[in-house]
Amino acid sequence: MSTAALRVVSLVPSLTEAVALTAPGMLVGATDWCVHPAGLDVARVGGSKYPDLAAVLALRPDLVLMNVEENKESDAEALRAAGLRLHVTYPRTVDQALAELGELFEVLGVARPGWLDDAVAAWDFPPITPVRAAVVPVWRKPWVVLGSDTFAGDMLLRLGIGNVFGADPQRYPRPSLSEILARKPELAVLPDEPYKFTSADGPFRPVPYALVSGRHLTWYGPSLAEAPLILNGQLRVLSDP
Repeated sequence: MSTAALRVVSLVPSLTEAVALTAPGMLVGATDWCVHPAGLDVARVGGSKYPDLAAVLALRPDLVLMNVEENKESDAEALRAAGLRLHVTYPRTVDQALAELGELFEVLGVARPGWLDDAVAAWDFPPITPVRAAVVPVWRKPWVVLGSDTFAGDMLLRLGIGNVFGADPQRYPRPSLSEILARKPELAVLPDEPYKFTSADGPFRPVPYALVSGRHLTWYGPSLAEAPLILNGQLRVLSDP
């Protein structure tokens, strides 16, 4: 099989953007949530958690891109059983994300893109001592927050923001609001995805909050090149609850 003939379906928005900007001719299918780059014109196969497996199979992909956290193992097993080749990612740190992106392009057989080198350079700075301990909700009703061993948590730590649930045994705890406040966070970091938090979603009095880009906080792809600059700027703009 020639590299030019490689047909790729991505079930991970971050990786969809990465492939679309680097080897657009390879991408034949993506999820409904794959909204970057803008105007992406490929077949849609449902959501990351509930993809239309028949639609994936109908595209006759040579490779399906998946992620341990975003996609279900049962779907991965079903696609493998159907004879499809999978490439599964699972970064829990910024360094792992950068390394896994490099591995992805080796698997695709395409040249390492310049944006990935830019991302490596953007994150090449000494560790920053945490200046605030934050709570980082990713969902509401019920509250779901970042816990231990998460990519977004490591990204914030690299930027000097600790996590009051960072030592929790769960990666995504579901505390009550009173349990959140009992941790005495000094900041609430509110991303705009997967739940679109707004200023109305910050009932953490008297804790200030920062509204941040969920794509730059949770996606591992081309957005990594600008994430430190954008997130640092947003984290400096604090609002009273």
